[in-house]
Amino acid sequence: MSILELSQPPTDAVSSVIFSPDNNTLVVTSWNTDTAIHVYRRTESSPPFELSSTIAASAPLLDASFGSDSDTIYTAGLDRTTTRYNLSQGTESKEVLSRASRPTSKIAFSPEHNVVLSISWDATLRVHDAENKKYVTIQLAAKPFALSVTADKALITMAERKVHVYALADLKALTGQAGSTSGMQEPLHVRPWQERESSLKFMTRDTAPMPDGSGFAVSSIEGRVGVEWFDEEENKKMYAFKCHRDKTTRVNEEGQEVAIDVIYPVNAVAFHPVHGTFATGGGDGVVALWDAKTKRRIRQYPKLPACVAAMQFSSDGKYLAIGISPGFEDGKEADPTDPELVKVYVRELGESEAKGKPAKEK
Repeated sequence: MSILELSQPPTDAVSSVIFSPDNNTLVVTSWNTDTAIHVYRRTESSPPFELSSTIAASAPLLDASFGSDSDTIYTAGLDRTTTRYNLSQGTESKEVLSRASRPTSKIAFSPEHNVVLSISWDATLRVHDAENKKYVTIQLAAKPFALSVTADKALITMAERKVHVYALADLKALTGQAGSTSGMQEPLHVRPWQERESSLKFMTRDTAPMPDGSGFAVSSIEGRVGVEWFDEEENKKMYAFKCHRDKTTRVNEEGQEVAIDVIYPVNAVAFHPVHGTFATGGGDGVVALWDAKTKRRIRQYPKLPACVAAMQFSSDGKYLAIGISPGFEDGKEADPTDPELVKVYVRELGESEAKGKPAKEK
């Protein structure tokens, strides 16, 4: 239907966009420590979300997740912490739940088990009981890149194409058996529920679970997306496909003009909660919708002025939030981020806009 650009976006790179459980709040996190958390509240007028407040952080934030209500968020960042904030109380409510030896990069909350999971570049997973704040530290097999949760599983993609799946009930039980609020913990060695190899050869950028929890999509820096299932029998239909690519020409050493492929990272993946289709956002500034079952592209939206950094659907499927900011595709990674290219959009979806496509007739 329509896409709206929100006013007063962050002035540095966007790291996450997340909707509250009731869809009335949209939080955007960024690398700007002075206003690391932008809180947009739902309005009855247009635009549908307006900036309500900003919250400072001690270091750039890399990810965020809402807790059990629309006022609680958890963040991961370069300060190595897993932190809880109350949005109404702002910076004063900041509560550090745990600290890793290297930055914490991704975070997820499980409402079914009331646990907060965070992964760190020190190759550890931390599982926090949101109620009593006890947590356990689990040793991972390699540096983790992405984290997502279903109703009963936690999925972690890592270096060396490693993918580990943990049962959330087991992780919650561990916090009761071995959890503490101690600042320094010896990592536990816990056998995952499932160990598998990623269908993608290159570094993972994002992962998202299917709404029914039966599988997931995973994206990489090499312009590819894999669609996989947890059940071994069902996973026989696993597949991967190329996307977010472009063609251009350049002059070779002989002075001839030759065609080359430009490959962009797929930075964000998000499933529509109602239709089960999924969106991908790439370094090319493009957002596309896909049907996981029929393996077809539903639609591709007009190119945005910078890289898609983060995306999320609202839980009712009515909105798609998109955060964009300059990436590493333009060779200017050493330059300061241009605030004019940092934007947050909310796309309001039509009733059938994200519906799947029938399979092609053979």
